[in-house]
Amino acid sequence: MAFSNFLSFFFTLYLFMPTPTSSAFSLASDDIAKLPVKFLDFAKKPEIFDWMVSIRRRLHENPELGFEEFETSKLIRAELDEIGIPYKYPVAVTGIVGYIGTGEPPFVAIRADMDALAMEEAVEWEHKSKVPGKMHACGHDAHVAMLLGAAKMLQEHRDELKGTVVLIFQPAEEGLGGAKQMLDAGVLENVDAIFGLHVSSKFPIGTVASRPGPILAGSGFFEAIISGKGGHAAIPQHTIDPILAASNVIVSLQHLISRETDPLDSQVVTVAKFQGGGAFNVIPDSVTIGGTFRAFSKESFLQLKERIEEVIMKQASVQRCNATVNFNANNHIIYPVTVNNEDLHEYFLSVAGDMLGLQNLKEMQPLMGSEDFSFFAEAVPGYFFYLGMVDKTKGKFEPGHSRYFRINEDAFTYGAALHASLASRYLLENQPKSLSPKGSLHDEL
Repeated sequence: MAFSNFLSFFFTLYLFMPTPTSSAFSLASDDIAKLPVKFLDFAKKPEIFDWMVSIRRRLHENPELGFEEFETSKLIRAELDEIGIPYKYPVAVTGIVGYIGTGEPPFVAIRADMDALAMEEAVEWEHKSKVPGKMHACGHDAHVAMLLGAAKMLQEHRDELKGTVVLIFQPAEEGLGGAKQMLDAGVLENVDAIFGLHVSSKFPIGTVASRPGPILAGSGFFEAIISGKGGHAAIPQHTIDPILAASNVIVSLQHLISRETDPLDSQVVTVAKFQGGGAFNVIPDSVTIGGTFRAFSKESFLQLKERIEEVIMKQASVQRCNATVNFNANNHIIYPVTVNNEDLHEYFLSVAGDMLGLQNLKEMQPLMGSEDFSFFAEAVPGYFFYLGMVDKTKGKFEPGHSRYFRINEDAFTYGAALHASLASRYLLENQPKSLSPKGSLHDEL
């Protein structure tokens, strides 16, 4: 079913849902600048905060890898059912897309990723991962909990929303590009803007960090098999040594950065995999090397990719070897640069400033990490920010992808309130100047 047809169907059902319970504030009557603080106060209430914590802990105990988030998705759908939010499932295998509001423009999306990492958790606590070799080491369990928290608050005000909020629960962020599959499935149809967040062990709780323009690098992976002719190490003249060829390749790849790249245009090429041979006195038939490359502009990224392949092939040839290069090893896909829309940056500063105070908004430097939120932000104006969670009284918080990664659950109130504020105020501030009667989804009912 096309997304537009699904929306028509879902809003027919929406008309028969129970009226939301009374809330302490109104989106329609309150000063728009006060909405973020109102949502923050709402998020601190036990029925929201404790609920988010409970969801996150259940998810943390049962981590699932990319495109395997079936139980995670089941839990999310159960909670959406409980609070009366319609959704479409499955999208991109395990993904979910929920809807709150009128079913009419404007449309704004808020997103959370769901997948875990293939790591053994080393943190000993009551809700430690129950699945050997898997853990939520990047905070995606927290992201889901905060998006659900925002959804619950927005659902309380669904009759006051001046448009439609799209909830995107996305699978497979960690290297498999779940965002691209959701995008290809049409989840951003009609959407005018999208917001996403990530917990951070770098910034204090109660602060947020971001920047306009490029914030995260485009990234890709490469794997090369360099083939020669094996033989006894004592008679190398009868061999074609792929280890020597691979060594020359690795050195030459570093020259791409030191001698071909503008020092003011940050790029990275790292060879992190070298496999070849199993004995001290035998030259192998082949060597496998692999690594990652990153850049902050599409042009630089594509040029770097082209040169990596060229260097590998030609340096192998100099040493009488053959080479093959694969940029899609282990189903990894290339992630574009994550670019924050300039207008949405100003909007974010306004909303977050009203909630947290301007002194708690940090402008960060771009990071060489990557995010598949970039696929969404390429398709429509997007904005990605970091949510501080550091509290020195609670010990050290390790960075993501560490076996010792921990979440400060006190940050949930800020994340959920920012999601809700960014979405609801965007709708209020971006009303269509005119709506054609034929363009309304309600006319299709």
